[in-house]
Amino acid sequence: MTGAADHKRLGWKERLLLVADEGSFTELDRGLVSRNPINYPGYEEKIAALQKETGVREAIVSGRCVIGGEEALVGIMDSRFMMASMGSVVGEKVARLFEYGAEQKLPVVLFTASGGARMQEGTVALLQMAKTAGAARLHNMAGQFYLSVLCDPTTGGVEASFASLGDIIMAEPGATVGFAGKRVIRDTIGHSLPDHFQTAEFILEHGFADLLVPRSRLKETIARLLAFHRNAPAAKAPPKQRTEHFAGEAKTKSARLGAVQKLERLRNLNRPGAQDYLPLIFDELTELHGDRCFGDDPAVLGALAWLDGRPVTVIAQRRGKDVEELARTNFSMPHPEGYRKALRLARQAEKFHRPVLCLLDTPGAFCGVGAEERGQGEAIARCLEGFMGLSVPVLSAVLGEGGSGGALALAVCDELAMLENALYSVINPRGFASILWKDPAREKEAAELMKIGAEDLKAFGICDRIIDEGPISAEGESLDIEGSAARLKSWFIEALERLCAEDPAALPARRYARFRRIGVFAGE
Repeated sequence: MTGAADHKRLGWKERLLLVADEGSFTELDRGLVSRNPINYPGYEEKIAALQKETGVREAIVSGRCVIGGEEALVGIMDSRFMMASMGSVVGEKVARLFEYGAEQKLPVVLFTASGGARMQEGTVALLQMAKTAGAARLHNMAGQFYLSVLCDPTTGGVEASFASLGDIIMAEPGATVGFAGKRVIRDTIGHSLPDHFQTAEFILEHGFADLLVPRSRLKETIARLLAFHRNAPAAKAPPKQRTEHFAGEAKTKSARLGAVQKLERLRNLNRPGAQDYLPLIFDELTELHGDRCFGDDPAVLGALAWLDGRPVTVIAQRRGKDVEELARTNFSMPHPEGYRKALRLARQAEKFHRPVLCLLDTPGAFCGVGAEERGQGEAIARCLEGFMGLSVPVLSAVLGEGGSGGALALAVCDELAMLENALYSVINPRGFASILWKDPAREKEAAELMKIGAEDLKAFGICDRIIDEGPISAEGESLDIEGSAARLKSWFIEALERLCAEDPAALPARRYARFRRIGVFAGE
């Protein structure tokens, strides 16, 4: 049995006193402050009130300290500040911590305690998952040690990104750890959950943590692990990259259709999906199956194909067209094995120097007991990290719904296109309204507020190309799918011509720089 003291939530100062040697902490990046990319009502006021109430400027405090005589960089998430949700500032601080660790050859210890991505910052917050996973990869390439300490709670986009990428993953007994919320899972599957579901003990049992450590032994355990890895031979640190950060509010032009109309049309079963586009874009598709760990996920299609005479690997999220197909593809919501299959095929493509082309169309990753048991968050995190490091071109296109981390896992790319009526969001609008306003009926209001259309995301620097869909019916059915597919195919060909001319070894750094500059904050 674990006592409540093992996972009682702590502020950052309490946590620091628990582990750091007295007087050894020096804070980094204190001046970063949040901005309001989607003009969410009252966001600036809420930030200011929390800063006054908690005494911290954001949901994570980072710095340099000594733990049991061992020097380290630390990041401590503070759940008192918006449940330590990850927006631009949290993503930026985590990324800088890993970059500094790679440059200075220092280990990183991160104490995670978060409700996930910060919905008030929209898709900009979602992409911090890829940014932080890419930064963790740079630190890993530099041969430095990363210890992830999962505290109560570690959920959502944080659990599905940097929290799951530690060389060693430690958890506090009794802490809540998981990807989707328990209430969401319970409502989805319609029956009760195991008593210890989504606890630290649960993830240890299912292979996604290395050890549980009570607070009475936390400092000594961390110090011992730091000392153990201190003498490991270090790889050469990657060169420091010059990055430019997007700051300021997006200026959008009015779309042909509003987000509500787009959402309604996307959900129409007659709207074309990947299975409709694939034969119009590619030749000689050969589907490949299986993740080599658990099974095959029909929601994710992987195939070898030819594009204008060039061999490519295609990974697509598959929508259903009728009740039977919807059930088989799980409403286009991938399980962990779908993401592991995608990463397996992407690495196979890299071995044989084939570009990877991804077609996104999902409301999000599947939430359920089995998905959590098999490591949904860890599977997404590994995709983010793995795709970031591929030395072959990666192109992604959002065909319909690009929902949360379930879509982002296949959108860590060199360039992103969106069909003009597609949406790409940190969470689906109904979930946004339910969580932030406690009223799912305000879904349409949320859809307009979230700035999730192609035009908005192009202004943010997230979308690179908007593909004209041509005429569509009031129900959402394409009246010119051949033309739409031809335009998407032309973009694939054009983009690959440019990317394949580049040095393959430079692609991972270029890709990381792309995500590195996505964020809306002020300060140095």
